Amino acid sequence: MKHLLLAGAVAALTACNAAPPPAEQTEAAAAHSDMETLPREKRVAFMSGHVMAGLALYRAGAPEEAAPHLLHPVSETHAAERAGLDELGFDPAIFEAVSTALAAGRPANEVERLLNGAQANLARMQNQAGGDPMEIISYLMDVLEEEYAIGVTDGVITDPGEYQDAFGFTQVALRLARRAENEPLAAELEALQAMWPESGPLAASTPTPVADVNAQIARVRAQIG
Repeated sequence: MKHLLLAGAVAALTACNAAPPPAEQTEAAAAHSDMETLPREKRVAFMSGHVMAGLALYRAGAPEEAAPHLLHPVSETHAAERAGLDELGFDPAIFEAVSTALAAGRPANEVERLLNGAQANLARMQNQAGGDPMEIISYLMDVLEEEYAIGVTDGVITDPGEYQDAFGFTQVALRLARRAENEPLAAELEALQAMWPESGPLAASTPTPVADVNAQIARVRAQIG
């Protein structure tokens, strides 16, 4: 079964690198423009959120859902995010190796080793990028709120990718709070993370209502000050 799931990643990998449909091109262009002016530390956090979502999905046994998130750092669609990140130690070869391993249906232990390497590369970049952790967390909450509202409509997951990205941003924010040793903030972010299933942000999940997530985001913001 695991091997069959890995084989399903091939289609997702292709979709990840394809050009967006015409209806989405304007939104994509606007997002790229924003990325060009976004500070590097926030771009690294944004990229990390996608990868964290992918890690959770792969470990939940859904490599076909994980693939687009894990390949986000090297996708041509998101090239604007990578501007200037080489100076922070960004290593695209690691993410390309993840792509190859998933598409080839490599054994899970081999893929896990590569995923750990990708996660470590992002952690090093975050350390090098610096920045105010509270500002970065505040930015992540803004993006999370927007993407969750796109991902969930009337109590149903209508855009799994956005629903999953919101989970990844929560994980990145929680890591930053813990690194800053801000326990009250970390506790609120843990409560936010618990609004996704323990099994991971799978597309077939029953989502927490948008209003409840927004209320918890407000509690997180209250701790940021």
